[in-house]
Amino acid sequence: MKDMNEKVNFYFEKETRWQEEIKQLRAIVLECNLIEELKWGTPCYTLNGSNIVIIHTFKVYCAFLFFKGVLMKDEKGILIQQTKNVQTARQIRFTSLKEINLLKKDLKAYIFQAIEIEKSGAKVELKKVTEFDMAEEFQTKLDEIPSLKKAFETLTSGRQRAYLLHFSQPKQSQTRESRVVKSIPQILNGKGLNDI
Repeated sequence: MKDMNEKVNFYFEKETRWQEEIKQLRAIVLECNLIEELKWGTPCYTLNGSNIVIIHTFKVYCAFLFFKGVLMKDEKGILIQQTKNVQTARQIRFTSLKEINLLKKDLKAYIFQAIEIEKSGAKVELKKVTEFDMAEEFQTKLDEIPSLKKAFETLTSGRQRAYLLHFSQPKQSQTRESRVVKSIPQILNGKGLNDI
């Protein structure tokens, strides 16, 4: 295959339920003149340094994930929003090699569409941080600890969103409170939820 990146080969050589499927996805995407890179331990395909699509696997499916999928026309009705909190990316999921082969022409069309969206410079309007739910337990801590409020406000909007989602997910107040308390040192140190 042309333009294969040797650093990415391990992903396609490891034993996995989806080995044949992801090899076929790789062949399809490499026919679309994108650069193959390794990002987040996953094959990522870029254009002029911008992420277009990744290949990833899960327990019950493998997928293409389009970074600006929300802007794409989904004429085949195959783009999926992973969760309600995913704002921009959309997946196309596969459960068999046959399914991929039947969609090969369409998959290339979706990749080329994603490339054109990137070339156009189109941007996705993201929800503002203030539009996300604020867990009551976190708001209480922000009110009680001015330095925490200041530290939180200096975080990037992406880091703020990650914390807000993390704090608001649990149904029980006790769990939300525990998450907030555990995260306070991280926030005070100017770090995101998953920063080391």
